[in-house]
Amino acid sequence: MFNLPTVEFTEEQEKFRLEVREFLQEHLAKGTFKTKCDSWLSGSDPAFSKLIGEQGWIGMTWPKQYGGQERSTIDRYILTEEFLAVGAPVAAHWFADRQQGPLLLRYGTEEQREFFLPKIIKGECFFAIGLSEPNSGSDLASVLTRAVKVDGGWIVNGAKTWSSNAHTSHYMVALVRTEPLGEKKHQGLSQLIIDLHADGVTINPIKYLTGEHHFNDVIFEDVFVPDSMVVGTIGNGWAQGLAELAFERSGPERILSTFPLLSELVAELKRQGDTAGMKEASKVISRMWGLRNLSIGVAKVLEEGGEVAIPAALVKSIGTKFEQSIPEITRLLVRTYPRLEAERKIDRFMAESTLHSPGFTIRGGTSEVLYGVVAKGVVAQ
Repeated sequence: MFNLPTVEFTEEQEKFRLEVREFLQEHLAKGTFKTKCDSWLSGSDPAFSKLIGEQGWIGMTWPKQYGGQERSTIDRYILTEEFLAVGAPVAAHWFADRQQGPLLLRYGTEEQREFFLPKIIKGECFFAIGLSEPNSGSDLASVLTRAVKVDGGWIVNGAKTWSSNAHTSHYMVALVRTEPLGEKKHQGLSQLIIDLHADGVTINPIKYLTGEHHFNDVIFEDVFVPDSMVVGTIGNGWAQGLAELAFERSGPERILSTFPLLSELVAELKRQGDTAGMKEASKVISRMWGLRNLSIGVAKVLEEGGEVAIPAALVKSIGTKFEQSIPEITRLLVRTYPRLEAERKIDRFMAESTLHSPGFTIRGGTSEVLYGVVAKGVVAQ
């Protein structure tokens, strides 16, 4: 169905991995941040993101003219792995680095690139994603948030939901309908950059039962968006959004959200001298290794400008099941007392993973939708 390359890390890349690892261990020891599971979505720390920006580790693959380093996608993959493995709080800058930056590089105007990209790279400008709506989840083509043309721009009315960290973000790239809904739902959609502090924008929290807050409802009431904030071409929003989703679905965050728990499980089994438990844990690690190789292969194809919609959907769908399996496997192998405030790390990680993992199935596309993407790809080939 598809062929993905095998990637071997160079000596320089392995040195870079050690550099990142030493940096993170140094700041862990200083207490700069606290390890947690699902840190790329729920671990928002603007001060830490600014620190990462000072290291030159945001937008590191982007052109130097905007402040990037023009490093390889594989270098960025290594960086991302190390962040997630230690559970660093990278959520504030995550979407801008992963999606909105590449989107603007491909479809944005030069004015947009010069304005947004240097700020993103410095860790000073954060973006939220505006895709799902209260009555339009995985069926994104049915979105009803409407933008009507006026002199000098657009008036937006509607709502977006499950917008992670919108309350700490500066802007949102929103998929909106710029033409009436017709027989072909994918047509008439466009992408706009909306200032989340503009008049008419209301952000309402959607809290977990635990009281944690990173999801939001974002309401637009007669919000003015200037023409300069249109991304790409009016009416081409669906194609542009699909290109954006390839970056969203295939990265190591689809494998490593619960990795801190897995790492602590292995450490606990070693402390207990549980050989049988270690044998079961090794099976989990081997599954992770296979998924990782698939994900790295997709990253390489993305770097080369290839088509990755199907393998990206596969990474996300299989990765979701893998991430969700970690707390269940932990429960079967060791005794834990899950509490978010627990001092023992395995207890805290267990609570975080258990409470967050149901949402893994939804974000980035529900598993059923992704199975459909893969199935259609198989039939087409």
